[in-house]
Parts: sequence; structure tokens; C-alpha cells
Amino acid sequence: MASQPTFRSDVTVQLVKHTADDAHVLWSARVSTLGEQSLDQIGEDPERSKGLINYLMRDRHGTPFEATSMTFFISAPIFVFREFMRHRVGWSYSEESGRYRELQPVFYIPGPDRKLVQQGKPGKYVFGQGTEEQQNVVRGLLAENSTESYWMYRTLLDKGVAREVARMALPLNIYSSAYATCNARSLMHFLGLRTTHPDARVPSFPQREIEMVGEQMEAAWAKLMPLTHAAFNANGRVAP
Repeated sequence: MASQPTFRSDVTVQLVKHTADDAHVLWSARVSTLGEQSLDQIGEDPERSKGLINYLMRDRHGTPFEATSMTFFISAPIFVFREFMRHRVGWSYSEESGRYRELQPVFYIPGPDRKLVQQGKPGKYVFGQGTEEQQNVVRGLLAENSTESYWMYRTLLDKGVAREVARMALPLNIYSSAYATCNARSLMHFLGLRTTHPDARVPSFPQREIEMVGEQMEAAWAKLMPLTHAAFNANGRVAP
């Protein structure tokens, strides 16, 4: 395995499997009033019932949105996954293991557009771009630390040390990969917390890197369930 590190400033999200569209929400909702007759609604055009989807979203009748499933394959630095896995209700994860395979020397380094400087009081702050010197120091030191840490990791492995011990030398900006499975309701809750948006009724202050993941997940979901996505935005991006 090559030991020369690769540096990236992106995350990737791929939708690999789904059973999710607006129609799923509708027949799941209608069973409450139609019972078995709701089966007759499965083939209907959901565009004709977008008012029902908006009603469910507005009045926070969330259960019908759980009648969906999406699985994403995500590549991101480990610190993103540690935040991601705070979301447990309606989510399932399977992540690359540092015990069972040698981790690749791929590391996250913030790009030039990443804001670096926290300004203001805790709980009421914004991030500023930072100076050119700060940008250079961040990129230089992170690259140096990543390179040295991976050399330590490889040295431990070469000495016969177990992978689960050798990985202790690695920093949080090394990339990992995972499958993340959710339903539309749990995804909306995630997006409400981990993205910023002008339509949001409640402000959110996510770390930029997890927001990058959220933006790509939302783009894929919006194509699958455009009526639900539109109702989510129209009702302040508050999960039902």
C-alpha cells in the first residue's frame, strides 16, 4: 500500500439504494382513514395530493414520512462521522473498520474557502475567513501532522503491532467511509440541524464539513421526493 498521503478538501455522497417517493407518504397517511382501501391509492399521481403532504408537514404528522428508506455511501473525514452518529433515531450506520483493514493515507485539509476564525461569544458567534497567514499555517501544519502520523501508523504495522492499536496514531482528519440509512423524517431532522438555509424557521450553526455532506444528501433526496422537499422548505424546514 502506498504510504504517500493524499490531501482532499471535499466529501462525497452517493445514493446507492432507496424505496422513497412522495407516493409512499400518501398511502401511508391514508390508511388512517381508508384502511385497506388505501391500497387503491398506491398507483395515483402524488402531484394531485400535494396539499395532503403539506398538511402533514405543517401539522407535524410525521409517521407517514417514515414509510421510506434511503441508503447513502459517504466518504468524509472521521470527525464528520463522529458528529453524524449523534443522529440515532431513524438512522443505521455501517462504517469502515480500522481494526479489520489498513486505513488509506487520505486526509482532509480545509480548502481556501473554509472560514477559520471564530468571532463572538459562545452561543452567539460567527466564523470569519481568516488571514492568508492563518490559511497557510492551517494547511501546512495539518499536512505535516498527517504525513508524520501516517508514518507512525505504518511503522507500528511494520513492527507487527495490531491494526486496532496502530490506528491510535492517526488524526481525526483521516478519511473514513460508511453506509448511512435513513427515512425521510429522520433525514429532515438531520437537515434541520446540520444545514443552514434562508427558509429555516429555527437557525442552525453546523460545522461546515458535515453541512457539505447534508447538502449532497438533500440534493439527492429532493429528486426522489420533490413534493415532500418543497413542503419541508415551505414549513420552515422543521421536521414533522
